[in-house]
Amino acid sequence: MGRTTRAETARRNRYQTPVNRGVYVDGNTVRRLNEIPERRQQGRQEAGRNRSVQPQPVPQTQHQLSKQAQQNRQRALGMNWAFVAFLAVVCVAILFCSVNYLRYKSEITAKMSTVAALEEELSQLREDNDAYYSQVTSNVDLNLIKKKAMGSLGMKYPSEDQTVTYSSSGNSYVRQYQDIPDIK
Repeated sequence: MGRTTRAETARRNRYQTPVNRGVYVDGNTVRRLNEIPERRQQGRQEAGRNRSVQPQPVPQTQHQLSKQAQQNRQRALGMNWAFVAFLAVVCVAILFCSVNYLRYKSEITAKMSTVAALEEELSQLREDNDAYYSQVTSNVDLNLIKKKAMGSLGMKYPSEDQTVTYSSSGNSYVRQYQDIPDIK
């Protein structure tokens, strides 16, 4: 068996082990900021030695701000009494609107529940009314009423000269307080 160098065993272990902890592979994590890429010099690297690249920060230049710019920044960062008063008024207005909104919302919810209860009561009353009506109509025998009216009371159907036919304009029903037109 031949002799292996340290670089070869490190390379074999790195790729053959199932878990590589602590090894940074370019592109598998978030890239480091302010890194200068490594300069490779041909012929100067030793064959059995791994070099690690130390990140070198990019120099940032500090420039002097003018006095006017510094005053503008101070004025922008500072809060005077007028701004604080304005913020207080806005907060009070928002609080007032929020309280009124919640009050109106609760009133609407209460009214909607009242309407729902009244609609339920109305539907129950309609069902009761329909039940009573069907009970009354089922107990009435129309043939018996006709026999009593014609036999004991002496009623009879109207003749041709007793019926008057007329046409109404537009309405499909007759009102009691309207006059019946004369026959012409």
